[in-house]
Amino acid sequence: MDKPLVSFKDVEFKYRTDEPLVLKGVNFTIQPKEWVAIIGHNGSGKSTIAKLMNGLIFPQSGSIQVGGLSVSEETIWDIRSKVGMVFQNPDNQFVGTTVKDDVAFGLENRGVPRLDMIQRIEESLKAVGMEAYANHEPHRLSGGQKQRVAIASVMAVAPEIVILDEATAMLDPRGRKEILSTIQNLRKEKELAVVTITHDLQEVMLADRVIVMNQGEKWLEGSPREIFSSSNELKEIGLDIPFVTKVTDDLRNIGVTIEGEPLNHEELVEKLWTLSSTK
Repeated sequence: MDKPLVSFKDVEFKYRTDEPLVLKGVNFTIQPKEWVAIIGHNGSGKSTIAKLMNGLIFPQSGSIQVGGLSVSEETIWDIRSKVGMVFQNPDNQFVGTTVKDDVAFGLENRGVPRLDMIQRIEESLKAVGMEAYANHEPHRLSGGQKQRVAIASVMAVAPEIVILDEATAMLDPRGRKEILSTIQNLRKEKELAVVTITHDLQEVMLADRVIVMNQGEKWLEGSPREIFSSSNELKEIGLDIPFVTKVTDDLRNIGVTIEGEPLNHEELVEKLWTLSSTK
C-alpha cells in the first residue's frame, strides 16, 4: 500500500478551553487518489476535520500529516499547496471582479510566472466547462456555475487532495449531479484524492471509503456497501440511509431474502430478478 497522503493520529480538538472536545482521539488515513466521504450529524466533528487538514486550525493534541509534512504554523503554506478546499457557499471564496481574476488570485499569491498563470487559468476553467465565462462577474453566475469556478480556482494551484465541505448542499439536484460529475472527471484526469464532507447520500455512494463520525469520535469506517449494511446503527445516531436501503430492509422484514447490500435501484432489481427466476 502507498504511504498515506493524510494521517490523523490521536487527534483531539476543542474550540475553547472551557468547552468539551469536538474531536476525541481521532485516527484515520487517506491514501493517494482515494475518495473518502466523511458523514455524521451536525456537531459530530466533520467540518472540524476539514479545517484541521488544511491548517485553518490546529489540534490540542495528536498529530496530523499531509503529504509527508506535519501540519503546523511553520508548514502551513506548504500544506495549503497540497490541499484545496471548496466550501458550501462559493460566494465566500470569490475575491476577483471576473472569473479569470478569481482563478488567478491563488496563483498570484504563490508567485506563479504570468505565462504559466495564463495557461493554468485556461486549463482549469476548461476542465470544469467554464472557459466561456472567463470575463463574467462571479456574482452573476448560477449556483452550479459558481461552484465550478470555485473548483477551477482550487485546481489551478495543482493540489494533491480536494476537500468538498458540503460543497453541493446549496445546489438543486441537476447542479449537484453536474458538480459531482466534474469532480469525478478531475479526479481521474489529475489523479487526485477527494474528501467529501456531506449529508448527500448520492455523494457518499461515489466514495471508495466512508468514515462515520459521532459525537467527536470515529464511529464506523468501511466501503459504502459495508456502511449502509449497518442501517439500524446509522438510524440510531440520527443518520439517514439511501432509499434503496430502506426498500431492501422493508422487503427483508416481510420475508424476502436479499443477499448482500444493493447500492442502487439497478442492483436491487437484479437481485429481485435473480430471486424470482430461481423459484
